[in-house]
Amino acid sequence: MKSSHLPSDSALGLISTHSFPAIVGTADMMLKSADVTLVGYEKIGSGHCTAIVRGKVANVRLAVEEGAKTAEKFGQLISKLVIARPMPNLEAVFPIGSHLVEIAQQQQGYSRLSNRSIGLIETRGFPAMVGAADAMLKSADVQLASYEIIGDGLCTAIIRGSVANVAVAIEAGMHEAEKIGELHAMMVIPRLLEDLEHTLPVASYWWDEKEPLPMLMPTPVKQHQRELLALPELEKKPLVMKKPAEIEEKIEETSD
Repeated sequence: MKSSHLPSDSALGLISTHSFPAIVGTADMMLKSADVTLVGYEKIGSGHCTAIVRGKVANVRLAVEEGAKTAEKFGQLISKLVIARPMPNLEAVFPIGSHLVEIAQQQQGYSRLSNRSIGLIETRGFPAMVGAADAMLKSADVQLASYEIIGDGLCTAIIRGSVANVAVAIEAGMHEAEKIGELHAMMVIPRLLEDLEHTLPVASYWWDEKEPLPMLMPTPVKQHQRELLALPELEKKPLVMKKPAEIEEKIEETSD
């Protein structure tokens, strides 16, 4: 039984890595090395990520081989797989269905943001990633587009900007990450394809112009005015004034 949506020579290709920047670089290489479509990626915890492509058998085999070489350069390749003519039941359950291919193929081509570069820094530990992101934003004209968490303590900050600015920012971010915690991986991709942009969380920040975020400052606490307590009224006693003669008599009595 064959899928009615895809030709009989269609295939499915999967590459798994132990790093999010590595899977982005691997997916980018697969798309640029052969006529395949990226239909999704999966995170299963413990830092494992899998990129999934579809296309003709020969193209998928070539894409998987080239993508695996990229993952091996980073020392992050876990496994690779090519499945020729996947069964419809497989497509219906897993996020690899042919309807995703049809949608992705309509969007295929070079991105509207292809004149910009993407940079990714992955750390083990959230503080190191935040510190690296701060250093990148302060060192060059780049913007923080997103961040990704894949388990095993691995976090990735994703920036966008011109190729030169991203290169400067990544260098600063790497040094800061090493000061704070553990730098796990980094990646710079000069130009992305459209389907990589739509599938991975690297560009959603850029599709619409957004108003700048407000500066968050401590809210001043209003001081409650102290209430004055009413004191009880003192009993008024009349003041008795003694005459001078009476005072003199009193003095003579005390002197005796």
